[in-house]
Amino acid sequence: MSRDIQVTFDAHDPRALSFFWCEVLGYVHSGPPGVDLPEGADPLVAREDFLTRLGVPQDQHNTTMAIEAPGGRGPRLFFQRVPEGKAVKNRLHLDVRVDPELRGQARMAALQAESDRLLTLGASQLRRQDPEPPLETGFIVMADPEGNEFCLD
Repeated sequence: MSRDIQVTFDAHDPRALSFFWCEVLGYVHSGPPGVDLPEGADPLVAREDFLTRLGVPQDQHNTTMAIEAPGGRGPRLFFQRVPEGKAVKNRLHLDVRVDPELRGQARMAALQAESDRLLTLGASQLRRQDPEPPLETGFIVMADPEGNEFCLD
């Protein structure tokens, strides 16, 4: 039996981090739970209305956020506010696949172009590993705006 998974990020600012990852992955914000949104409805406006109707105080509207792949391809990402900061390297990280069919310098140029795009969104480039044949095809280690490591692969 297969199961769906959700990847959860601890965050200081779930809303801001969700927007970053939407841009990285081409994801969209999820609508409120149990609410069928009409075609073209803004899920963020619907979420705010939903929380207000539930009586959630405005200062608690940014405690969680969720994003999903259009068409359901890929895991849902969930962001939850936590008080503590990130203290050590992730034990788990995401690999963002960028033009995986490319090899050599064409591959590294595509990875670097994506890294450059993500830098403008608040990411940091931590390390670049150029190809070392026969096994290593190269990758770039990045961090999101809150310091969570991920790789461009």
